[in-house]
Amino acid sequence: TKTVLKVGMECNYAPYNWSQTTDADGAVKISNVADMYANGYDVQVAKNIADNLGMELEIYAYEWDSLVPAVQAGTLDLIIAGMSPTAERKEKVDFTDIYWNSNLVVITRKDGSLTSATTLADLDGKKIAAQSGTSHLAALSEQTKAQVNELPDFTTMLIALKAGTIDGYVAEEPTAMAVCLDKTYSFIPLVNNDTGFEVPVEDTSIAVGVKKGSELKDKINEYLKT
Repeated sequence: TKTVLKVGMECNYAPYNWSQTTDADGAVKISNVADMYANGYDVQVAKNIADNLGMELEIYAYEWDSLVPAVQAGTLDLIIAGMSPTAERKEKVDFTDIYWNSNLVVITRKDGSLTSATTLADLDGKKIAAQSGTSHLAALSEQTKAQVNELPDFTTMLIALKAGTIDGYVAEEPTAMAVCLDKTYSFIPLVNNDTGFEVPVEDTSIAVGVKKGSELKDKINEYLKT
């Protein structure tokens, strides 16, 4: 029997990870949620890492703020969740090399007040949301004169945007591209450290979180090089 590799993610952060009711398109059963399957970039990365390590993959859906404590406790082996290796998180868990890097942008409605916006200054006075406990929220609060709305997750932010209670919300570019497949929405294509947010690369890049001192880190880095 193969050793099990327990990987945690929100299963609610498309296109990195999401939930669906079937195993279509290579989705993996969510071990702690009945009759639901996970898919997305992170699931594909998890599958490739598990295959490379010769381990059997199990995916677990966790609230965002519970992911790091679960790895610290050893309940999960890895976090593969569109998570950035920020200095604060590195105090609690180790991270592999970066496997993705993107810009922070703002998702808006095409019929909204931000259709011609191109820079952070255009957010002044607008109601802009960001997810609790993220570097997105810190950047929005510290670097703009927007009316900041702190919301719990991306589903809630999209609902608020649809209802018109906010003018936009901060997301990474791949998330924005996925949302904007619905032609109701568009996004302000901000460029980090230029027209957009001043952010260190660690805050907009994605890596795998592992327990402090875990031997999995070096093994995964060997794979990521390929």
